[in-house]
Amino acid sequence: MNNLGAIVIALILFTGCSTVPRSFHPEQPLRFQEFSHKNFNEVLQSHVSEGVVKYSQIAKDARFQAYIFQLDRLDPNTLPTKDDRLAFWINAYNAFAIKGILNGYSPRTKFGQWRYFIGQKYQVGGESLNLYDLEQAILIKEFHEPRMHFAIVCASKSCPKLRSWVYSPAKLNEQLNDSASRFINDPTRNRFDREEKVAYLSKIFDWFTEDFVAHSGSLTNYVSQFVQDSALAHELRTTNYTVKFLDYDWNLNGIPPKL
Repeated sequence: MNNLGAIVIALILFTGCSTVPRSFHPEQPLRFQEFSHKNFNEVLQSHVSEGVVKYSQIAKDARFQAYIFQLDRLDPNTLPTKDDRLAFWINAYNAFAIKGILNGYSPRTKFGQWRYFIGQKYQVGGESLNLYDLEQAILIKEFHEPRMHFAIVCASKSCPKLRSWVYSPAKLNEQLNDSASRFINDPTRNRFDREEKVAYLSKIFDWFTEDFVAHSGSLTNYVSQFVQDSALAHELRTTNYTVKFLDYDWNLNGIPPKL
């Protein structure tokens, strides 16, 4: 974990560990058959283009707030399959990351990162949690799916691009593969010097090295699965590439809201 991780750990110790809900108690519960990501999907289709988020327009879109309310009415533990639950939590993270920006928070500064990822709480199924716990204690620990790191978007330019659609249980594997491929093959986020045998990777691979290594044995093995250049993919698997991590741009990934 980078300096953000050190800040997070220090501030958690200082302020006291947060509690991640394991059971949920919505006041006006929805059956899982009644729950839908439709509103959020329409918001993304209307206000996200090539990863650029139009926050001011989302702030005025009643469908977004309706979706936020709906998240608080569902007990996610009632969702029938693992893919249902993983899609739910990825979409919830992305919606709450947008909500944090609309609420006036920003991860641009070190203190801003604490306020954005830890200090701001959101409601799911009648319980509260923050973005940090949603990622670390739910998405990472419960699902062990490294591709989700290319699906969740913390409103910054170096994050994966926010897609113009929600993650769907029926298409989840295809969607995660597509998001991983797009991120890894984006030269503004990862690049490869074949002459010097250096892989310049996103800081995401630094912060979550354990997840990728546990899956594939090494970072270069992991990225080789998604690299579109077959010769480069072979080199990454068979040649000793040095890995270096690129700086992370915490500037906003879109047009800021008018606060």
